[in-house]
Amino acid sequence: MSGVDDSWILQQADDAGQMTRLAERAQKTFWGMLGCEIVQADGRKAAICLDIVPSHLNLLGIVHGGVLMSLMDNAMGLVVMLAETKERAVTATMNTHFLASSKGGLLTCEAELIHRTGRTLTLESRVKAEDGKLLALGSGSYRIL
Repeated sequence: MSGVDDSWILQQADDAGQMTRLAERAQKTFWGMLGCEIVQADGRKAAICLDIVPSHLNLLGIVHGGVLMSLMDNAMGLVVMLAETKERAVTATMNTHFLASSKGGLLTCEAELIHRTGRTLTLESRVKAEDGKLLALGSGSYRIL
């Protein structure tokens, strides 16, 4: 006997299947057009990444602030979707602090659920460059419909 709980194995397989189906559906949306990829996600935390291409840049040759905000909204929204699998939710507010610029490379965004009351979830997110430099810090509240 291996000592591994069969229900745990089945849950991990189901979670992986759910993430695969979610990623496939997302490719037809703004998520896919932007180029986001899931690194890790559950109903408490998520990490996504984006390999910067020229269309992500502004006229100054740096990553457009809207791309950074979209990364944060996508990562926080992913946590909300996984925390609320039977409900739908929308972004109610989002605050962003742009801390540094980037000219490209692989950006990673981490999001975490920090508070929950009734029909509102509050999250924080951070976008980092490949070298670990913090580019943007954000928070958002999401309203369950």
